[in-house]
Amino acid sequence: MSTTGVRTVDWIVTDLDGTLVGRDKEIVEPSLAALRRFMDAGGTVVIATGRSEAAALPYYRALGLTTPAILYNGARVVDLSTGAVLHRRCLSVATWAKLTMLFGSLPEGAWPVAFSGGRAHVVTESPALREYADRDGIALTRIGAWGDLPLDDITKVMMVCDRPELMDPAEAVVAANAEGVTLVRSESTYLEALPAGATKGAALRELAAARGVALADVAAIGDNPNDLDMIETAGLGAAVGDGAEAVRAAADIVVAACADGAVADLVARVLP
Repeated sequence: MSTTGVRTVDWIVTDLDGTLVGRDKEIVEPSLAALRRFMDAGGTVVIATGRSEAAALPYYRALGLTTPAILYNGARVVDLSTGAVLHRRCLSVATWAKLTMLFGSLPEGAWPVAFSGGRAHVVTESPALREYADRDGIALTRIGAWGDLPLDDITKVMMVCDRPELMDPAEAVVAANAEGVTLVRSESTYLEALPAGATKGAALRELAAARGVALADVAAIGDNPNDLDMIETAGLGAAVGDGAEAVRAAADIVVAACADGAVADLVARVLP
């Protein structure tokens, strides 16, 4: 890479898991170093993830960011340095009530997790849920019943599935019976029900407009279907080389695999 420091974009917006963060839960070192060079050249880095505040914070700190973070796949934009919520969407009371009635109809092995007040709540335990909590570095708060949560403060519901083949039937149950949700797949066994209109792309549009940054001056990178509208929204959309086929097909460019420095490859293209 040249050391001229001439950027072709102002922002890089990056997904975490499978994009910037490898299977070992650590930021891929070449990508970390590249983002620091990008920031040294005057660029801005924004993380956009399905993770919650607690789960995203270690990576935010490792990068030394001060920018708002797009969390919960776009349902919240948060200043993680202060905890201030800059933008939020919640499931409507009617939608949340409908979802709670549908939980019993989910295929066996699909486990709901409801996020409210920055915490993840469950009514039961399973190995899949423990693995999910361990991977994200969060605690799961056990409650007696879904009705224990505030009706008007549900940020998102995640269905953690024991195996990928449960995703289609789980999505079919929710899609056919619950209006007012945006359904996205964030991993091969994670189905998320978000408030209507909550996507990473929508949050990116709102944040860029608030900061006076043209979308043409934004590069975004991701690997899973929940990143699709974000990479399509950005002026330059990049797909991770070992990401989902649909994301690679929709992207402007396909970069290296996550472990090989996907984000570093993107930086090399926008900081010539």
